[in-house]
Amino acid sequence: MTHRTIALSVLILVGLGLSPGISSAQAPAPSKADQLREGMRTLWDDHVVWTRLYIISTLSDLPDNAATTERHLQNQTDIGNAIKPFYGDAAGDKLTALLKDHILIAADIVKAAKGGDTAKLNSSKTRWTANADEIAVFLSGANPNWPATDMKSMMHDHLAATTKELEARLKKDWKADVAAFDQVEDQIQKMADMLTDGIIKQFPAKVA
Repeated sequence: MTHRTIALSVLILVGLGLSPGISSAQAPAPSKADQLREGMRTLWDDHVVWTRLYIISTLSDLPDNAATTERHLQNQTDIGNAIKPFYGDAAGDKLTALLKDHILIAADIVKAAKGGDTAKLNSSKTRWTANADEIAVFLSGANPNWPATDMKSMMHDHLAATTKELEARLKKDWKADVAAFDQVEDQIQKMADMLTDGIIKQFPAKVA
């Protein structure tokens, strides 16, 4: 069982109000809230890690591109599945669909940037922002602890950080590329924690 699969299983069990039963002889078992936070961070960290690997694969014409894309899209299904115990199957499937659009539009941006197609790059960025806003509105509608303005700000920060990473990679400025990815990871962890905090407030009985 992979670390990602464990994280997803923990999130689903917590969402169902069950104890994942993770314990250690040296330390007390983490609370459901702590397990939810760790699982959410893992899934969203996968989101940016596989985005990075896709960028590297595409810009370098690596033979792993198809496999990397498939794995990246699977992460969006995992994130959607993780919220189903809280918000239902339809909501989980909707989030997955929105996130897959987010990834596929990002792929168009990477390809347009690589090929120097300014018109396609600009149009794809416009679509990317619109999709980010749609994700923010969807999440805000599911949980009153996720205000639309805050969610839009978080999503826009995510787009900006990822764009900065892509631009550094295109310039082959490796130090800037590494620094940009550090910012991407820091930002996505904050976003994951924001989502976790909202779930804990909305469903206190499930994470008690």
